[in-house]
Amino acid sequence: MTDDSNEVDLPLKAIARRGAISSTTSFESTDGMFNIEKDSRLVKLFNKAVENNLLFTHLDENERIQVFNVMSCRSYSPDEIIIDQNNEQEYFYIIEEGEVDVYADDQLIASFGEYSSFGELALIQNTSRFMTIKAKTNVKLWTLLGETYRKILMDITMNKRKVYDEFLIRVPILQTLNEVERFIIADSLESVQYEDGDIVVKQGELGDDFFLIVEGNCIVYQKACEYSEGVEIDTLGPGDYFGEIALLCNRARVATLVAQGVLRCVKINRERFERVLGPIREILQRNISRYNSIISLEQLHIIIDKEKEDC
Repeated sequence: MTDDSNEVDLPLKAIARRGAISSTTSFESTDGMFNIEKDSRLVKLFNKAVENNLLFTHLDENERIQVFNVMSCRSYSPDEIIIDQNNEQEYFYIIEEGEVDVYADDQLIASFGEYSSFGELALIQNTSRFMTIKAKTNVKLWTLLGETYRKILMDITMNKRKVYDEFLIRVPILQTLNEVERFIIADSLESVQYEDGDIVVKQGELGDDFFLIVEGNCIVYQKACEYSEGVEIDTLGPGDYFGEIALLCNRARVATLVAQGVLRCVKINRERFERVLGPIREILQRNISRYNSIISLEQLHIIIDKEKEDC
């Protein structure tokens, strides 16, 4: 989806393209679990319920659906206890219909309804509850056993590591890394997806992420100055990378990249970039001079050289 803030000036001309490799990504389903595919309405409800939950934000859409599909439905009548304070609890809950009351030492402290979730601690470990939760009305819940979540998470991590390692080994700048170094990078990657026309990064804005393209293409636009027209200078595809200049030089983005069709990337933030990409830092710095650009890159190298002196 795009809006007015995502508009890019029409390009004046097109220049060259960097080489690319092809890659496809797939995740196997978890075996041995009761698995029911959820319809789009439920997936939307579940996504809304966990959108700010730290135990789900690191999962991409396919991985969340994998978790959602093993959730089972339960119904409760008014005043029926769902979670009993001080008792060990193994389940995480999402409310589809109805409302629940939350009590601490028999005192009502909160109420909430559909699109809400509770019981996150069960996803980490079996532990005693600090509150009692009762059905306020007739309630329809979807439950997830903590042990099941942890098994799926382990399977996802192992599958992701395998898939990303197969991808990373074909990325030219990463071919000097050994298997352990690639696994460290794979574990640090976050999957992101963009639709046709979405702006991935914008020239002049601060950047904190380094990207590798897994599937799809994006067009690179650049302005010679703030008020000039955008020029299409490149098209990037699977195996290409971008965003490292902002991290290496600690400066704003030097180009705008726009998704051409559906674009799937993996990204790594500044902190992890500096920690796990140390072995290829010099390669990334050297490759800056190879980029197509309509502005001088001399200043970038001055900044990089100064950064080296300060280290």
